[in-house]
Amino acid sequence: MGKIKIGIIGGAGYTAGEAIRILVNHPEAEIAYVHSTSNAGNPVCSVHRDLVGDCDLTFTDRLSWDIDAAILCVGHGAARRFLTENPVPEHVRIIDLSHDFRLRDNSVFGGREFVYGLTEMNAGKIASARNIANPGCFATCIQLALLPLAGAGLLKNDITVNAVTGSTGAGQKPTPTTHFSWRANNHSVYKEFAHQHLGEIGESLAAAVPAGLPVPPLAFVPARGDFARGIHASVTMRCPAPQEEVEAVFQDYYHDSPFTFLSAEPIDLKQVVNTNKCLLHIKKHGDMLLVTSVIDNLLKGASGQAVENLNLMFGLERSAGLRLKASAF
Repeated sequence: MGKIKIGIIGGAGYTAGEAIRILVNHPEAEIAYVHSTSNAGNPVCSVHRDLVGDCDLTFTDRLSWDIDAAILCVGHGAARRFLTENPVPEHVRIIDLSHDFRLRDNSVFGGREFVYGLTEMNAGKIASARNIANPGCFATCIQLALLPLAGAGLLKNDITVNAVTGSTGAGQKPTPTTHFSWRANNHSVYKEFAHQHLGEIGESLAAAVPAGLPVPPLAFVPARGDFARGIHASVTMRCPAPQEEVEAVFQDYYHDSPFTFLSAEPIDLKQVVNTNKCLLHIKKHGDMLLVTSVIDNLLKGASGQAVENLNLMFGLERSAGLRLKASAF
């Protein structure tokens, strides 16, 4: 088998840029084209300027299905519209980064069934899937902090999540709450208790808890941080289990994960920025449990996880092309 041929749709945004950065160095994949109607004819590195010297492709507004897989990096709602207007042949596998197909009620479209692509939870299903709904960035960070507890039957009390995301989580197009003069030296809450990622988190937890157990209420307060990349989530709840037992649950759940790790020391966002890792830290204080979770929202929370899914779908090592290194500074 030759290299996996990939078409990237919606090629001018942040997640497309990250996918290109990974795939130009992937040992088993090649980028067939990068599709963008607004940038057709322009060099890819004229938009993703850090790719100068790494990528000599030009954006195109033409679609070809002489590929093995398409990565949809279009906006929420636009993926469904794109697939309606551009029927994709059955042989082309799809990885969609929007929220259009993540929930079970929306997971079948145009005869295609989308599998929820959280690799730590669904690796077996992903390996045999033809279509993947890539999880949201907040959803990934929060689920990785909660799924081991859910599976062990330790989610018995109300859950509180406070999580801060970088400005890249809002996309590349400037808005009143993402441009530098507003974001710098600032911190603000948004979509409190009603963030769109709560639906997929709830479905995953309901599937993970032992039969007959309910999922306790989860209060999620997201915030905008004064930084570009990453998510830092603090997850708290009452849990009588001792710290050693909780740590053992996490170590067992992630024992074969190439990217998700339990840290004995408190964790920082800088440890994961520009990597595909999720780091977790556990702290007990009396019967209160704190799980801290950190990821890069554009990699483990988006394009890195998409390539993990790609690797699983094509029978490759899950870590292929994804051993990305972070700097402490």
